Amino acid sequence: MLVTNKELMDAAREGGYAVGAFNINNMEFVQAITDAAEKLKSPAILAVSQGAIKYAGFQNIVSLVRSASDTKDIKVSLHLDHGKDMDIIRTCIDGGFTSIMIDGSDLSFDENIAITKKVVDMARPKGISVEGELGRLAGIEDHVSVAEKDAIYTNPDEAVEFVEKSGVDSLAVAIGTSHGAYKFKAEARLAMDILSSIVEKVDVPLVLHGASGVNQAHVGIANEFGAALKDTKGVPDEAISEAVRRGICKVNIDTDMRIAFTAFIRQSFSENPGVFDPRGYLGAARDAIREVVTYKMKLFGSEGKAV
Repeated sequence: MLVTNKELMDAAREGGYAVGAFNINNMEFVQAITDAAEKLKSPAILAVSQGAIKYAGFQNIVSLVRSASDTKDIKVSLHLDHGKDMDIIRTCIDGGFTSIMIDGSDLSFDENIAITKKVVDMARPKGISVEGELGRLAGIEDHVSVAEKDAIYTNPDEAVEFVEKSGVDSLAVAIGTSHGAYKFKAEARLAMDILSSIVEKVDVPLVLHGASGVNQAHVGIANEFGAALKDTKGVPDEAISEAVRRGICKVNIDTDMRIAFTAFIRQSFSENPGVFDPRGYLGAARDAIREVVTYKMKLFGSEGKAV
């Protein structure tokens, strides 16, 4: 059966590792992530954006994830990522999701608390965990778009008040990461001092969004076969490891899988121009995602933690 993010993240907090939250869009993503989780005996969070629900269909997404959780010996949760539409949030709460993220980061502090508490009050009676967000990440990903000048680090003292008044089970913090494939213009730096301060003050697990590393080998393959991904830059592995060491319990990954999926489909099309069976090129892309997820789970320290 599916479990909640709270169950997975409380264990991660106690054990000093992080659980990967991997965004899914279709069957191949679900298969790749759950295959990696089963092989490594790692917990995993299958994250679904509002855009993915619109693309794949709500019931299709839920059925894919539930089928995987029923047939594999794994601990996974089904999580709404960056929920903003209250109708979609209600549908997820009533329709089988085990975790909800309410993203009120574009609202005022008091408005963010109010709407987050509203979702907590809706979800808690059904045993569904809730993630809130305080601070704003720059970048573009799905329905999230924030200019660099509008990005705001999370204030540790505000984080204490936010958690106490909203009742969230976990908190996404802004310490310098960003969504998408173009995270940094210069040297990649995260505000680790702010993270440590939040960890000391806040008594819920913390979440890092916008954490893809943007694998340059995969970018190179994509560009070699016709893509136009220029000057991409992600979060270095050592920064992720340090963030986990300091207390991050959930790390979100989306862009790295998108790039890998695109790169190996492009390569397959170029090297096998006569092939029109989608199982060929989608299979290659699925294998690439599985490798990405496997690498991330080992990086986050979650291998062997689902036993």
